[in-house]
Amino acid sequence: MAETIHPFYEEHRGAMEAAMRHRLDLAEPMLCERAHLSDIDGIRQEVMDEFEIVLTQMPYVGGAASRMSDFFMRLMGFMAISRVLRRHGVSLSVIGEIERETYKAQLLTVPEAERLASGRQFMSSENQTLLREQAAKSRRREFPEDFVYDFVEPGPSDNFEFGINYTACGICKFAARHGDREILPNICGLDFNAYATQGIHLERTQTLAGGANHCNFRFSRLPSD
Repeated sequence: MAETIHPFYEEHRGAMEAAMRHRLDLAEPMLCERAHLSDIDGIRQEVMDEFEIVLTQMPYVGGAASRMSDFFMRLMGFMAISRVLRRHGVSLSVIGEIERETYKAQLLTVPEAERLASGRQFMSSENQTLLREQAAKSRRREFPEDFVYDFVEPGPSDNFEFGINYTACGICKFAARHGDREILPNICGLDFNAYATQGIHLERTQTLAGGANHCNFRFSRLPSD
């Protein structure tokens, strides 16, 4: 029996597929020049076919009620890209470069004012309150494939505004389940561009994917010009 896509992801499928096609447009020059691939149309089709598989594999973690659903919807497409490029013999380091630069270029297509407003909202006291609530909820482990995390308050000598310690990672769980462990460092690397384009400085010195017992995200605002 064919695997199905969860109704929540099916509802957002059109937008996710459009984002994937946009990424592939942006990645095309790098696929030629750095990955040395020639049949780009064939690669595009392979990636979109693989993305269909990824969609059926994506775990439901609460839909609109969970902030982590957005992480899955934004980042799981890179699993499809990575799988296809690995099958074509592209090195992990080159895949990482292509994905980071493609993601940054895609993020920068959003108007700067909109990106910075999103960053201010993320750093706001209201959102910090929400993050505390969602962190507490995550520890109840309602969805086994979800992230689990703690909100971190800064101490007197700290130079960050707040932090998040992820003690369980939904993307790591996904990778372990589907044989994608070697891809994980590249997926982790996308976080820095995602926050920087919103005017947020992310400091992180360890990850679950790298063998630590938690990922230590620390957030502060980038200085404005």
